[in-house]
Amino acid sequence: MNNRILSNHAGKIAISSALIGASNYLLMINVTLAHIETVSGRVPFDMRPLGYGPTEATTILEALGADGRAYYLSHQIALDTLYPAMLGLTLIGTISWFGKRMPNRKLVRFGIALSIGSALFDYAENLGIAVMIWSWPQVPDPLVYATGTATILKSALTSAAALLTLLVGFSWARLSKTVARP
Repeated sequence: MNNRILSNHAGKIAISSALIGASNYLLMINVTLAHIETVSGRVPFDMRPLGYGPTEATTILEALGADGRAYYLSHQIALDTLYPAMLGLTLIGTISWFGKRMPNRKLVRFGIALSIGSALFDYAENLGIAVMIWSWPQVPDPLVYATGTATILKSALTSAAALLTLLVGFSWARLSKTVARP
């Protein structure tokens, strides 16, 4: 039943969540993350796809100051609680929509798994950033390493899920041309 509902509404889910997610992303990039970078003079945690260690984390948190850390929690983390779900739904909806015609659904299932993993690691990153801010100035190194690793995994899984979505889309287009030929 749930697969049929998703299958019948995958396009609507993909488009709706893409519009919400893109709006949210633009707001984060142009407002909250830009403000954090201006206040700290550093690239925010969220925008460091290769992660960070304790020295970088301490430098960012110190440069933010009390007001910047409070802003990170109240504005950036608040907005970033919506984004991973919207990106995940966009990718899952798109993969499901294009994947309906594919005879072998393994690629579709793999793409859905990557999309879910991407969202989960984004939430882990957000939680880690929040805990680092709450822990300031006594931020444990293992917390920084775990959060930096979540950032790396989020970035890698998001890239892989987006590439797989494109691959499924290209496969769908090829199948559509093959089916349309007399």
